[in-house]
Amino acid sequence: MLKIRMSRPSEASEIIQIWQSSVDATHDFLTVHDRQEIEKEVVGFFSETPVWVATNQDDQPLGFMFLHDGHLEALFVAASARGLGVGKQLVSYALALHPDLSVDVNEQNHQAVGFYQHMGFQTSGRSERDNQGRPYPLLHLSKANGM
Repeated sequence: MLKIRMSRPSEASEIIQIWQSSVDATHDFLTVHDRQEIEKEVVGFFSETPVWVATNQDDQPLGFMFLHDGHLEALFVAASARGLGVGKQLVSYALALHPDLSVDVNEQNHQAVGFYQHMGFQTSGRSERDNQGRPYPLLHLSKANGM
């Protein structure tokens, strides 16, 4: 059974490892240079920012999410935990907190797009570039209350 709780400062390296394994499994569209630059940003941000983590029975983080003002800014599941319902449980938890949850997802990350569509999210817009101006289109998805 998974448990969801806030991360601890001592878990920063585990959070980064989850991000790395998740991105390596799902973001094959990134250039090597962009992957390295994004990782630098992620390490700086997630080393100091508390996130919601899904943990196993041994309290080991398997995935995490970052929520801000009803927007799912990040959701990553360790490659070794994919298919175990970790992402679904994190999103369900986020929806309990924010029924009108929104999320942006890389259009080229077909697995993530399919996951969010399966969870009932609908496309509400599209951007040609990601939030840092890189040429990775984003789909803006939302889950209106009651959908």
